[in-house]
Amino acid sequence: MREKISETEVLRVADLARLELTEAEKTRMTEQMNQILNYMETLNELETEGIEPMTHAIQLQNVFRPDEIKESLDRELGLANAPQSDGANFIVPKVI
Repeated sequence: MREKISETEVLRVADLARLELTEAEKTRMTEQMNQILNYMETLNELETEGIEPMTHAIQLQNVFRPDEIKESLDRELGLANAPQSDGANFIVPKVI
């Protein structure tokens, strides 16, 4: 496995992220980051000519219903179970 990132670079990134790494963590991070970067190199070898770029791994469809004008809830019916109302609005305790 070819080394793409050195322990010095790992320490620099850890310093920027305000992380303190032990010797074991430093070694493990260097190995793991090199594995990731080598895998990315493998992915770069794939032939992608003619493949459309995509924004998401799966195709999503809009799940919203179409806008339709409907009759709204009657105000009196909406306020019927309110603990307090002034006839037009809910009355709630002051929050601030």
